[in-house]
Amino acid sequence: MPLEIVRVPALSDNYIWIAHDPESLETAVIDPAEAAPALAAAAAHGWTITAIWNTHWHPDHTGGNAAIKAATGCTITGPAAEAAKIPTLDVLVAEGDIVALGGHIATVIEVPAHTAGHIAFYLPGDRRAFVGDTLFAMGCGRLFEGDAAQMYANMQRLAALPPETIVYPAHEYTQSNGRYALLAEPGNEAIVHRMAEVDRLRAKGEATLPTTIALELATNPFLRASSAVQLGERRAAKDSFRG
Repeated sequence: MPLEIVRVPALSDNYIWIAHDPESLETAVIDPAEAAPALAAAAAHGWTITAIWNTHWHPDHTGGNAAIKAATGCTITGPAAEAAKIPTLDVLVAEGDIVALGGHIATVIEVPAHTAGHIAFYLPGDRRAFVGDTLFAMGCGRLFEGDAAQMYANMQRLAALPPETIVYPAHEYTQSNGRYALLAEPGNEAIVHRMAEVDRLRAKGEATLPTTIALELATNPFLRASSAVQLGERRAAKDSFRG
């Protein structure tokens, strides 16, 4: 049976993702910014949280770890390279490691740059990827602990996933990212069309995520960058963009 995945808004613009396997009844919370919304959403669906998956150490991705673990006894899995910054971790994972949610298998992909030990969870059998703050809709994460060459390598790896892969970023940044994308690629009609839909959704207070690799290949100026140099230039321009 396919995974059931729920989007839970948190803080100002975070999304917590909850994945539920209806066969095993196992439930994973991905990057819980805070505990209360995740616990409430799981309870509303009649699910018991059995796992937390962290993509990186930032508090808006791990802030709910301790309280959820205290409430449920769940197991917390996250990047071995950031274990010192995520004291609640039970299971440390790195490139190529496997994490299971019932019969659904996720492979760990190391995607450093936003943070030095950032990881993504890719479920090839489900064509789904939880990417934290590495890939956004029409954007990528800021280079806080890495460089453009690392982020370019990350983009290449993610771009190589099957185009139908559904991608679950952790923030609602799409509208701002899209406004910059229009400047970065002014001749890209796919961005123009996408932004019309994004603006319509946001005007109604609706979410623009998840996205897909195919959609990002058509509209994301960072995934579409031709080199690390170009990605770095675009990232610097986006950092100062106020559109």
